Amino acid sequence: MRARYPNVSGMHYQFGPGGLSPAVKAIIIANVVVFVAMFFTDGVFWIELLGLSPADLFERFFIWQPVTYMFLHGGLGHVFFNMLLLWFIGVELERRWGTVFFAKFYAVCGLGAGATQVLLGILPFGFADSFYAVHTIGASGAIYGLLLAYALYFPTRPFLVFLIFPVQARVFVMIMGGIALLMSLGGGGGVAHTAHLGGMVTAWFYLRGKGGTNLASEIQYRYLKWRINRMRKKFDVYSGGRRDDFNRRVH
Repeated sequence: MRARYPNVSGMHYQFGPGGLSPAVKAIIIANVVVFVAMFFTDGVFWIELLGLSPADLFERFFIWQPVTYMFLHGGLGHVFFNMLLLWFIGVELERRWGTVFFAKFYAVCGLGAGATQVLLGILPFGFADSFYAVHTIGASGAIYGLLLAYALYFPTRPFLVFLIFPVQARVFVMIMGGIALLMSLGGGGGVAHTAHLGGMVTAWFYLRGKGGTNLASEIQYRYLKWRINRMRKKFDVYSGGRRDDFNRRVH
């Protein structure tokens, strides 16, 4: 949910970014279709066949799993909130990047999140056993990558957490990343928090070298823009003026 300022009568809230963009629409449809199919058939069968497991990948050569795991979800809440967040942040990113780049970015983040789970499962340490034979499912890793990108491009865009508390996008993403890190260190509790982190890290490196986007320059630009806006407020400067305020100085 985001704040809008459409007229001089005041502020109102609009739920979501508007209509679905092409890639976001296709991804949502694919995830919902797979979820419905799992619901009316043997869901465990599909998880064992299409969910990502290092054991299946290396012992049974289920090489499709790093892709297919992104379209499986473990319950209605899981798929609903993932698709809701995809709509919230994905539409604006797709509008900014274009459908082709957005689709590639989403896929790369999902693959990076899956690769994180596979890597952790084959490391020569005791904790690797908890990753090796376990199936990872869900689009969360790819969506966490989108979250990182959203915070870089729209850092001050407000999120209404639980539809109540307004939080800037960059703060929201830092909180989500911090929770994923702490939960990963604590064992995860049945949720693939390490995949979430893998999606964010993948997004960071991908944006740094692809699509003509220089991540360092983007961050610097956003910081300077924030400083400029802060100085404008300090010195009472309003771009273009405000119709409903005749007593302020307009430059």
